[in-house]
Amino acid sequence: MRRHLVLFARAPELGRGKRRLAAAIGDVAAVRFERLMLARLRRELGRDRRWRLRLAVTPDRKRPRGATGQGGGDLGVRMHRVLDACPPGPAVLVGADIPGLTAAHIAEAFRLLGRHDVVFGPAEDGGFWLIGARHRPPPFRQVRWSTPHALADALAGLPKQVSVGLAARLADVDDAEGYFSWRRGISSTKLHGRNRLSS
Repeated sequence: MRRHLVLFARAPELGRGKRRLAAAIGDVAAVRFERLMLARLRRELGRDRRWRLRLAVTPDRKRPRGATGQGGGDLGVRMHRVLDACPPGPAVLVGADIPGLTAAHIAEAFRLLGRHDVVFGPAEDGGFWLIGARHRPPPFRQVRWSTPHALADALAGLPKQVSVGLAARLADVDDAEGYFSWRRGISSTKLHGRNRLSS
């Protein structure tokens, strides 16, 4: 059966979304970051033939052509709805604010689904950047979203018979600390690149 990858995102709008980040770096810089990440991930993950990429956007009225809406409800309700709407086959959902995310991470998550019912990608802040299911998506019960307890709560709410695989731990960008850490990484990469060229 075909593999499905869902890129789960908020439509970049000035003054909406990423409020913790925008409070530190400003609305313009925050929406620029959102647009950059969304464009990069769509480009990099969308051209890989090992899966079919689906874009799920909130709010529904802002979804671009070819994308699906997430519908209403909290984060867990919306993620479950979007995963459940995928055609038969293993499905993985990722956020659009993970600068270190590559196609290799997605391929590893699908490999884990060959041995497990569910896979999570732990985030550095205690949440998760990826959720995948071999068949039906798991329920999300009493999860404290946007806290360091999100992954632990999601795991605690799974039925005992469900086997779980863990993908790589990655950092998402929700606040100033994550943003400036990402920027430092870009600067370091550029510097090393120049040094290699000049040596």
